[in-house]
Amino acid sequence: MTIFRHKVSLYEPFTSIVLIDSFWILNTYPDFSTFNNYLTQTKLCDEINRRQTITVLAVANDAMGGVQGSTDVIKRIMSNHVVLDYYDEPKLSKLSKKSSLLTTLFQSTGDAMYQQGFLNVTDMKNGEVMFGSAVKGSSLNAKLIKKIAAQPYNISVLQISAPIVADGIQNLNATAAAPPPKKSPSPPPSASPKKAPSPKNSKASPPPADTPADEPAADAPADAPSSPPSPVADAADAPAPSDAKKSSATSVTLGSAAAIVVVALSSWVAL
Repeated sequence: MTIFRHKVSLYEPFTSIVLIDSFWILNTYPDFSTFNNYLTQTKLCDEINRRQTITVLAVANDAMGGVQGSTDVIKRIMSNHVVLDYYDEPKLSKLSKKSSLLTTLFQSTGDAMYQQGFLNVTDMKNGEVMFGSAVKGSSLNAKLIKKIAAQPYNISVLQISAPIVADGIQNLNATAAAPPPKKSPSPPPSASPKKAPSPKNSKASPPPADTPADEPAADAPADAPSSPPSPVADAADAPAPSDAKKSSATSVTLGSAAAIVVVALSSWVAL
């Protein structure tokens, strides 16, 4: 026998808090015996009873064929049918955006990946309320059938048409083992930066730097061979004629002075 036992707090003015035990017995509904047995075998009932506010999405026996696998796999699937909030038919028919994401008990385990721990609920245009996994690409495969039991705003048990099996939830062990190989490629990049100094030494070596430097130097005189050397040659020759002119000017000056002395002497003798 599976019993949902929950303590509800009732607040009344000018009185203390009154605690009431509410019992929800799914095994009183034979059509849900398989769903009920899975909750017992996986010990999800204990976790449900610890919650203050929950909604259980129950599936009838004739639709439970999709729930298969090991005990761990079944527990993951079943925990995705326990919503960590209160939802009843009136609340589901008044969704503000006609669609909402519901957090499940599976999300609280920390094992969910890629939104596997969330459900998508949508109020369709035809008035039907549809449920489905929130994993990208998933369809809305479960339709709300009816209310089984409710205690606003603590516990609600609703019947849906089919189980909701999130994509990849059955292979979580294989996916969890995938990260270790991802860590193996990380050492190579760490080793490569250690070898980085060697290219720096090659850049510092003069031979490769000189080779490209010589090539442009050879191109420059090829483009204008006459112009660069000519001004240099002119500049070198310029000082030579200037010195010659200075020496000639000095000799002319000395010659003129000697002539003046001779004329002066001749005039003095004449006197």
